[in-house]
Amino acid sequence: MRRRSFGDIVKAFFAFVALAVLLLGVPGALATQIGWPLPNGVPSLDWLQQEITVHTFLNILTVIVWLAWAQFTACVLVEMKAALSGVGVPGRVPGAGPSQLLARQLVAALLLVGATAASFTPGLSQLGNSYDANQKPTVAAAQATPGIFAQQQEQASGAAAALAEQASHAAAHADAGGSTAKQGDTKFYRIQPPEGRHHDSLWEIAQRHLGDGRRYKEIFELNKDRVQPDGSKLSEASLIRPGWIMEMPGDARGGDLVEMPDEAPDVSPEVQQQISDYARTGDHAQGAGAQGGGHEHAGGGATQVSVPDQQRPAHHDTGHQQATSVGAESDSSFGLPEALLTAPLLAAGLLGALGRRRRQALWQSAFGSTGGRRGMEPPTPSGDAQDVQDALLVGADPEGVRLLDRSLRGLAASLAEESRALPVVYAAWLSNGDLHLQLAQPAGKPPAPWQQGQDQTFWMLSRADAERYEDVDTAAPYPGLVSLGTMDDSRLLLNLEAVPGIVSLSGREADRAAVFASVAAELATNGWSDRMTITLVGFGEDLTPLAPNRIRHLEDVEALVETMEAETRQRRGALGAAGHDSVLTGRTGPAQHTRWAPHLVLLAAQPSAEDAVKLAELAADAGRLGIGYFVGTETGDLPGAAWEMEITGQGKLLAPLLGLELDAQLLPVAQQRAVVELFVEADPERESDGPATAPPFLVDISEQGRPAVYARLVGPYEIIGLDNPDGERSALLHEALALLLLHREGVHPRVLSSALWPRGVTDDVRGALLDRLRDWLGTDPDGTPRLATDGSGRLTLAKTVVSDLDVLRSLYHEATQGRGVDSRAVRGRLLTDALVLVRGPLLADRPEGRYQWLSHEIVDAQLPLLVADTGLALCEFHMEKDRAEKAIEALNAALRTAPADERLWHELLRATHATGDTERLTGLATDLIGRSGARGLPPRTEALLDELLPTWRDAIAAVG
Repeated sequence: MRRRSFGDIVKAFFAFVALAVLLLGVPGALATQIGWPLPNGVPSLDWLQQEITVHTFLNILTVIVWLAWAQFTACVLVEMKAALSGVGVPGRVPGAGPSQLLARQLVAALLLVGATAASFTPGLSQLGNSYDANQKPTVAAAQATPGIFAQQQEQASGAAAALAEQASHAAAHADAGGSTAKQGDTKFYRIQPPEGRHHDSLWEIAQRHLGDGRRYKEIFELNKDRVQPDGSKLSEASLIRPGWIMEMPGDARGGDLVEMPDEAPDVSPEVQQQISDYARTGDHAQGAGAQGGGHEHAGGGATQVSVPDQQRPAHHDTGHQQATSVGAESDSSFGLPEALLTAPLLAAGLLGALGRRRRQALWQSAFGSTGGRRGMEPPTPSGDAQDVQDALLVGADPEGVRLLDRSLRGLAASLAEESRALPVVYAAWLSNGDLHLQLAQPAGKPPAPWQQGQDQTFWMLSRADAERYEDVDTAAPYPGLVSLGTMDDSRLLLNLEAVPGIVSLSGREADRAAVFASVAAELATNGWSDRMTITLVGFGEDLTPLAPNRIRHLEDVEALVETMEAETRQRRGALGAAGHDSVLTGRTGPAQHTRWAPHLVLLAAQPSAEDAVKLAELAADAGRLGIGYFVGTETGDLPGAAWEMEITGQGKLLAPLLGLELDAQLLPVAQQRAVVELFVEADPERESDGPATAPPFLVDISEQGRPAVYARLVGPYEIIGLDNPDGERSALLHEALALLLLHREGVHPRVLSSALWPRGVTDDVRGALLDRLRDWLGTDPDGTPRLATDGSGRLTLAKTVVSDLDVLRSLYHEATQGRGVDSRAVRGRLLTDALVLVRGPLLADRPEGRYQWLSHEIVDAQLPLLVADTGLALCEFHMEKDRAEKAIEALNAALRTAPADERLWHELLRATHATGDTERLTGLATDLIGRSGARGLPPRTEALLDELLPTWRDAIAAVG
């Protein structure tokens, strides 16, 4: 980096003169020579009718000159503010194109003088500064953070040249034995505390003092493994601490560098001694430097993401994290998609959303008509869709999602009780069940049970403390967190809405698409957010079925810019009107949750240069507005990119500015299509292509179809036809059989093992269980094993192994769509036999802590509907012959399993009314009111009572 030439100083001098003339001389000349051009009072009609003279014309011109001067002055102030702060894009002064360009050039030339003076006078910026007695003295703090245009220019200066320069510097440094200059010229820098600013980083230091942030490795090589004043050592370029001393290359320049052992009067004696002591360790440092380990990553420009110290213990407990439990099985994935097996939060979100979609379809189908309708049995997936569903079942960590959601909401509630604002969180790390939040800057002591992490910018919550949290009614504080991948067995979630600018992603188009699809799918279905808008541009139109209420698709960047300009203005106005400085302060108060919902933009294709600048301007203030931008780029150079990432063909997500090298979380095209297929098939609005869905397994209900093994699942769990296995493994075998009985289409071995051992299991343990299960079930008389493996490797049960749920489904199907359709007597007998099988909820006596896999199933919604449909059909059968008491008996039997089904209560009211017993009907209405609680009766129930018993309100009031 060259020193300023004499010509630069001359240009700066003339710029100063020009600014003085334009800013001070012009208004002075106007005031003294022409005076105030406007009238001193309100113009009268006579004044307006006067003849326009030369004096009048000069006054009009003077007003125009005053306006032009005011506009130019505003341009100078805007450009000066942007240049001095170094943050963001200079604002546009309306109608001041050429004027603002002139102001920019003059300000830039003038600031050359300041930069030159600072480089000639080390420590100049510290003159007059004082330190508190309880604060460590520091060398001058770096106040300027490169703005997005400066950052763009420096990054575009040529990566190849920068790398070559780094190599030459490293070689010269090695030849010199570790010294970059004569001892008298050696320069040092002291890492600054993050008071009121982001963390200092080697990248920033190199950018300020060496002219290129890519030279951070030179600083790292000079200082790694040298003992710092606090006794610790620099082992990773991304982990530096306030108060540490850094030896700088000989060509470093800047006002906050100190040359030692020369005198530095603005530096305290304590710091002088620390630097002198540190300088004597240089040769030793270079001798040990070749053995220094660590990742050579720099801090990330204005921000830095670091792996917490607590996340790299010597021994990992795989029992506390689903991500490691998947990896605990040493065998292959049996053909299941590995991308979903290793994405526990994404898989949990997709599985939960898919379950809700299927339940919605089931309920809509149930209340649409009675009997023989589509949706009672969801379609069984096949091919890639079946593999993806199995991968979701294996990889999902719903408990981890629940703990993450409760922990974040609990933190927000605790801070609200203390009248504290939510801190800005850049990232969250999940490791061994513990949650670490990395803050943008220190935010004081965290509320209990949260603890301080490795420094003041880390808040940590252990899994044990997280499990004590309960659900709280508060807005989700950080809904923009999304998984990017894993590093050192730790999972990184980046907070996209808190990024001070754009997050860019470079790499091959196919690799970028897999990352974008994963991010979009997790944001659309995650369990730690309330509401959000996800705008996809240039990709992902087929992802809309995942969350139609969240995802929207725009065709091009032009439409995006127009949309986001309007929303940015609206959000700024809403924050100002509410008196909040950011969306975070709005989320902790009584404000409506919907007002502060995040809006995350995912743009997969690289925008044009003009559109990129517009996006950079929009993103400059997006962090406090709850808007995040994730943009793809082919070259890696994008204006306004605060965080730059690259996805490699080997699935590595690299972010050298952040000090990260992750195993990326991906959703490749094949898995993406299969996931979408699952959601499309479960769409409640989807038209049926054929007749009503039949049960997946129909039982021979004749006397000849008596099963060899009969399991009773509807109610207490019982098994008939098998001896009860001895020992502690009995419960495990019963649970495995129940899972197989509920999935007659087959169960993947990985799905079975992950259901029985959610925290992971080894191959030998799983194999031993399957052997015991085969031995227990035995074989049919013809020698056929009752537990077999189909062509896809899935475990299936023989037809001679039957459950009461299979019989219940078969009886109802035969009564409503089979022989019962044409025979009233057969229909009545089949429906009566079906209702007799109902003894209570599914697996009513299951032990606590087991059968957790049932939370992924929809059988808990299917069974009550099936029982209700059976009761309604039998009620209709009896009412055709005016047998009201028999109908009431059937409805009461169904209500014991489906007490929340409104249809059963309606038919019970009608059947009771048919008896003619008004007092009995009034008692039933009273019971219904008591069950409804504070919500009151549903409108349709209330309307039915008005029809059947108009005086029911008075009668109930009289009863009391």
